[in-house]
Amino acid sequence: MIRKNKTQSIDKFIEEALYSKHFGYYSKNNPFGKKGDFITAPLISPLFSEMITIWVISYWIKIGKPKKFLFVELGPGNGAFCKTFCRIIKKFPEFERSVKICLLEKSEKLIQIQKDTIKDKKVDWIKNFKSIKESPVLFFGNEFFDSIPIKQFRAQNSIIDEKFIKLNNEKFEKFIFKKATKKIIKKLKNLNLLKKNGIIEYPQSGLNIMGSITKKVHKYGGGILLIDYGYMKSIGKSTLQSLKSHKKNIYYKNIGKADITYLVNFQLLKKFFEKKKLSSSEVVSQSFFLKRLGIIERAELLSKGTNFREKSDLYYRLERLLNEKKMGKLFKVIFVANKKMNFNLGFK
Repeated sequence: MIRKNKTQSIDKFIEEALYSKHFGYYSKNNPFGKKGDFITAPLISPLFSEMITIWVISYWIKIGKPKKFLFVELGPGNGAFCKTFCRIIKKFPEFERSVKICLLEKSEKLIQIQKDTIKDKKVDWIKNFKSIKESPVLFFGNEFFDSIPIKQFRAQNSIIDEKFIKLNNEKFEKFIFKKATKKIIKKLKNLNLLKKNGIIEYPQSGLNIMGSITKKVHKYGGGILLIDYGYMKSIGKSTLQSLKSHKKNIYYKNIGKADITYLVNFQLLKKFFEKKKLSSSEVVSQSFFLKRLGIIERAELLSKGTNFREKSDLYYRLERLLNEKKMGKLFKVIFVANKKMNFNLGFK
């Protein structure tokens, strides 16, 4: 943990709080579901995972049904999505024979939880991108990017200071601001993040990871599908947030015992991918995307022959995914590929 009278940048603090092998949140906890701290779309309804699986198969068909096709899930949570993915692809034997499934996960605790959930010999686990040597490869991340630590800066009359946190005996003491380096300011300028006043959030680690993924896509072909909560235009305020037992928590309290996350800047992501010479879709809402994939029609089909209680539960879960006041609007979707975009399923 941070020693007495030591300070850390916000991203280094988040990295330790979430991923330290000794006390990190994801190293020691099972954060998912009712007994955890938060719930994700695959846990709300398997319909979400079904729709994404059909989208993946449709993409595979669009690119010519390659006999070798690598699917990589980034940060697979408790394995709920992959479990449904494996179940659905059994109905598409040609795709099942072609696809190789890899889960990117660095938490040993979560890997064991995922293995207990999925129970499928077809699935492999990786901790980095070095072993990815398949062509083509499709990366998928649901609530992946928001779990990667970010840097924060304060802009006052165009003067840029980086935000640091000081802990004393593992408890918050105060924030400290230090003048940002010329190198960092140049990076912020290149990404159009500089502003005269307000808070600047810079996902340095996240963009580095996306840069590594981009290289794989350029080399082997394929694309990246990302779903997360976020915005298209920065409001100049901190979006850092924390949850503990499904209730809001101040992110510098309950260190190692609560999740820390933030809203993803999708405008920045889109620009980043385009600078890396990838072809990008428009950014659409989760509600728009899932409706275009036919999730409502699928729900109607499944509801036939069910009793009132089962039908009510089905549509209650669907409403959580689609309602604009819940996950429908806040959650956004982007797809990027290594060639000119000619696959628009879900985006138009």
